[in-house]
Amino acid sequence: MAVGHMLARRFGLPLLTKAVSSRRAITTQRFGRARTVALAAWKQEVLWAEAPLVEVERAAESLYHVVLDISDNPELMAGHTTPGQFVQVRVGDSNPAFLAIASPPATSSGGSLEFLIKYVEGSTAGFLCNLRKGDTVELSQVLGNGFDIRQISPPEKYSAVFLFATGAGISPIRSLLESGLEASKRSDVTLYYGVRNLQRMAYQERFKEWESSGVKIVPVLSQPNDDWAGERGYVQEAFARAKQIRNPSASGAVLCGHKGMAERLRSHSSELNTFFK
Repeated sequence: MAVGHMLARRFGLPLLTKAVSSRRAITTQRFGRARTVALAAWKQEVLWAEAPLVEVERAAESLYHVVLDISDNPELMAGHTTPGQFVQVRVGDSNPAFLAIASPPATSSGGSLEFLIKYVEGSTAGFLCNLRKGDTVELSQVLGNGFDIRQISPPEKYSAVFLFATGAGISPIRSLLESGLEASKRSDVTLYYGVRNLQRMAYQERFKEWESSGVKIVPVLSQPNDDWAGERGYVQEAFARAKQIRNPSASGAVLCGHKGMAERLRSHSSELNTFFK
């Protein structure tokens, strides 16, 4: 997923807003086998190193599962500590793409990073999806603070957590679900996952694993086939129909997808206005 709008909230408290992509300065410094090339707008030097591709395969319509080998780079292996963090990736002379990390931090410490990337022809993401195993890309260090899950901890106090993802926005949500949400200790953890149709829904093979950890998954299709018996429309509509918010002060929400989703969640009903104000 290209980094866009990611937000976590605890009853009106914003935890994570989208990263800023502009670059401010050019510097030179060693990082693994490569060099620093930019100082990002969040005042963190962007350091580049080479990383070979381990796997590139189709995950859903227009989406690709990509795995990079970082086993020879201890800084990268140690840098991914929190779900919601991201990296920059370049293919040749392409402009850097900001990609949210889909795998949990434990996978990074084991020597690899996984991504869910939307194919866009002519873009860095598109170039990356067209590569083959063994090809090499340039990868920055891990950037960003990730989701501040402390704001919805401990799970006994914040017993309900609602997660909203659209399209490739499921990428950092996967990292969260597989690394530390502690769903089994909460009374209600529900993921609303919106896509156009089932052909565009990635990670369906992981649903049983997530459900076994205590997560309820609600697929929401905006353009389903006629035989679809599940939720239709958009995630904010499905959430409003469910009327799940019983105790806002003991609830939290994590959103990841296109930037209009959060605004529509706020404005959809008076109940959502209260929760997402």
